[in-house]
Amino acid sequence: MRVLGVDPGLTRCGVGVVEGAPGRPLRMAGVGVVRTPAEAEIGERLLQVEQGIEAWLDEHRPDLVAVERVFAQHNVRTVMGTAQASAVAMLCATRRGIPVTLHTPSEVKAAVTGSGRADKAQVTAMVQRLLRLDAPPKPADAADALALAICHIWRGGATNRLEAAVRAARATSRSTPPKGTVR
Repeated sequence: MRVLGVDPGLTRCGVGVVEGAPGRPLRMAGVGVVRTPAEAEIGERLLQVEQGIEAWLDEHRPDLVAVERVFAQHNVRTVMGTAQASAVAMLCATRRGIPVTLHTPSEVKAAVTGSGRADKAQVTAMVQRLLRLDAPPKPADAADALALAICHIWRGGATNRLEAAVRAARATSRSTPPKGTVR
């Protein structure tokens, strides 16, 4: 499985591509940051984020896009920009028919480090170790994007299979007539 992880941000939007499967070694296929100037108009910045995400989708052709779920912070302006960048990433993937999954920051931290309360340095160190990188990915937004992709490969596949099984069971129970019913 090839997953594009997106750590949404309006100034720095981290992107990272990881290939692998649960129980198998992971491989980094690419990592970077889509940057926009803080002084630019919001529409122009969102367009630049879209163009950057589209370029990553073109180059890496992921099977899935994993995006960090936006959570409420104290700074509403920061949350709005993050949410807007997140929506752009989801839109770009969905437009191409690529499934999108959202993961919370604590879920990502727990998947990569074993603790949902890990700090950025711990996440970055584990990403470096798990992907067997010579140096830690920088900036932190890039490391977080790789962590999102790793999280999805390790956890998302199982979650998606469980959700599909539940949907299939519900569909079967709706189409199966009760015992004693003649069609």
